[in-house]
Amino acid sequence: MRVPGDAGVAPTHVFNGVDGATGGYLRPPMTTRQLADLVRGVPRDEGFVAALKRWIRSLTVDRLGPRDGIDPKDLSQAGWGVVFPRDENGAVREALGDLLGHRRGQAAGRRERFYREFRGEDGYRPGEEKWQFLERHGAGFGPADPDNVPYYLLLVGDPETIPFRFQYQLDVEYAVGRLCFETLDEYAAYARAVVAAETRDGAGGKEPSAVFFGVRNPGDQATQQSADFLVEPLAERAAQRHPRWQVRQALAGDATKARLAELLGGEATPSLLFAASHGLAFPHGSRRQRPHQGAVLCQDWPGPRAWPKPIPRDFYFSGDDLDRDAALGGLIAFYFGCYGGGTTRLEDYAFRHGRDAAAVAPHDFVARLPQRLLGLARGGALAVIAHVEQCWGYSFLGLEGGERLVAFEDTFDRLLSGHPVGSAMEVVNRRYAELSTVLSEELKQARYGKQVDERELVRLWTAENDARSYVVLGDPAVRLPVART
Repeated sequence: MRVPGDAGVAPTHVFNGVDGATGGYLRPPMTTRQLADLVRGVPRDEGFVAALKRWIRSLTVDRLGPRDGIDPKDLSQAGWGVVFPRDENGAVREALGDLLGHRRGQAAGRRERFYREFRGEDGYRPGEEKWQFLERHGAGFGPADPDNVPYYLLLVGDPETIPFRFQYQLDVEYAVGRLCFETLDEYAAYARAVVAAETRDGAGGKEPSAVFFGVRNPGDQATQQSADFLVEPLAERAAQRHPRWQVRQALAGDATKARLAELLGGEATPSLLFAASHGLAFPHGSRRQRPHQGAVLCQDWPGPRAWPKPIPRDFYFSGDDLDRDAALGGLIAFYFGCYGGGTTRLEDYAFRHGRDAAAVAPHDFVARLPQRLLGLARGGALAVIAHVEQCWGYSFLGLEGGERLVAFEDTFDRLLSGHPVGSAMEVVNRRYAELSTVLSEELKQARYGKQVDERELVRLWTAENDARSYVVLGDPAVRLPVART
């Protein structure tokens, strides 16, 4: 996030994320020049960028998602599939039996092929790229065609087995989610929760409600700007555009750990929860990294100046703080915070010119908090949208301050209007594709001697990285139970 400097002093960029072991920021502030120099040295996957350009050319203003004539709200038109690793032994599939039977009944109504299980030799193969997987199944470049591969695809497995990279790539043209649990009981509980939420729809469910939770820590520019320029305006616009929804805000002093616990299992649990805060990170080798990486740093934290030391558990909400007997009743949660969705073994954002990326964890993993939210025995969340690796403030800020919220607004509009979560995220996916192609062109022109606007280069790079790394954890075909049309 851009912090204006004093007269004659270059403005600096303050990044999201706090180191739980030290209490300091994950990244030191950087000037625009420093960050622009870094961006120029980051390698680009030009082959993938070329595919993004072709995909963008295939779109029209009014169409996102599957090919023309297909309603993404109707699984019998869009199709639904599940992708297992090639060597999956069948136990997880059996645990998901309730969900698979339910989706087969919805997707195979017109054509049996619109429901697919990619298993064994048809499943994901180690090291496979998106185009290789699609080519094996008769799908080429372009919008999803359920005659070949269904539009909704649920990946089942940890990111060491089915990488985050594959999910990012596939998600550009398809609506993709992931399930990754530690026990078979959690897979089975999630399957039951989805079926229960969808079969009780219209039979007296809870009132439609949304809560926008925004931390504003003292002396912390990052959370002050996310509260002012992201959480508050999104809440206000959601209330204006969807008057039948009860929209509430939990800001600053109301954004405490205790309040978040009430929203995640108490009587105040809403249908939709959006939360913005710092995500906590812990160093490689820390015992707290696996259970608490990506935890929500709440208003209880006094800020970086008042607390320049390790962060105690009293200040943040992690998977260990979730009441195991909670019932979330069909919640969909969207979390803006570093590592909230997961962590990659190697640093995604190469901050080292010409050097290998640093190892930040022993292996790739899904964050524990969304795992626990989705796998509650009495009925967990239907889906969690969250960020893998570090997220960046320029996803919602312009060059001179102010807000750029169109992608967020449109995503919430689609969610609150009854779109499945994977379809709602198409807006973010398109934003990533557009930013990536524009950034690649700017970097190419810079290599040929063009004088580029460093501020714009920095904004494009941070916004592109941010949009790329949002993932859906859970079935991408779930939707808010109270919002169906």
